[in-house]
Amino acid sequence: MKILITNDDSISSPVLLPLIQWAQKLGEVTCVVPKYEQSGKSHSIELRNPFEVQKVELAPGVEAYTVDSAPADCVRYAVLGLGLEFDLVISGINKGLNIGIDTLYSGTAAGLFEAGCCGIPAVALSTNPDSFDDALAHLDQVYEFFQEHKLMEKHSLYNVNIPVGTNGIIRITRQGGRYYSDDFAHEDNNMVRPLGKPVFKPSGTDEIDTDAVLHHKYISISPMTIIRTEMNVFNELKALNQL
Repeated sequence: MKILITNDDSISSPVLLPLIQWAQKLGEVTCVVPKYEQSGKSHSIELRNPFEVQKVELAPGVEAYTVDSAPADCVRYAVLGLGLEFDLVISGINKGLNIGIDTLYSGTAAGLFEAGCCGIPAVALSTNPDSFDDALAHLDQVYEFFQEHKLMEKHSLYNVNIPVGTNGIIRITRQGGRYYSDDFAHEDNNMVRPLGKPVFKPSGTDEIDTDAVLHHKYISISPMTIIRTEMNVFNELKALNQL
């Protein structure tokens, strides 16, 4: 299996090398990651301006590059720039959970979605900012769950969150609502600083990723899609095209 690893925490992420070493048990690993942190950059790409790409020494047997752009461009460069083919893209492990509406802002999730745009199966991995230890310790369990239940045969894109202190129970979940928001502090020279704050409120079900991860400490696996059409409404309204 040929695996591409990317992230939004950059080449400096302390969990990048351990993730690469774990993934090498599964197959041949290529690593293309941002040169600098790209958290919250969502699915941005560079359309016109040149950006730096440098080949780097990262781990034995691993072809690795840094890209001075966002995670989506890392995947695009690996596939379109290097002309490589992959069986799987792993995006992460992110320093911070990617659950609920915050998934829309996530550079880690963008690595997943860009893989989907390229027709490549992908998994995004995230955990709390405190520690990567629990996430690393449960990678084998998550992989075995995927294998046992043939998840990749059913769908190709999954968002996985492994919380610190997890009880090891895995739940299939759907995207929840907002769990983090911002206040804005006005500073000198017309500057405004976002000040993050948690706003999560339990909904009473463990089928939602925010509740499963934050309230129950479950490992959350959510099938994701790059399609933005609301199909229920489309199917209801498409008869209007015959008028």
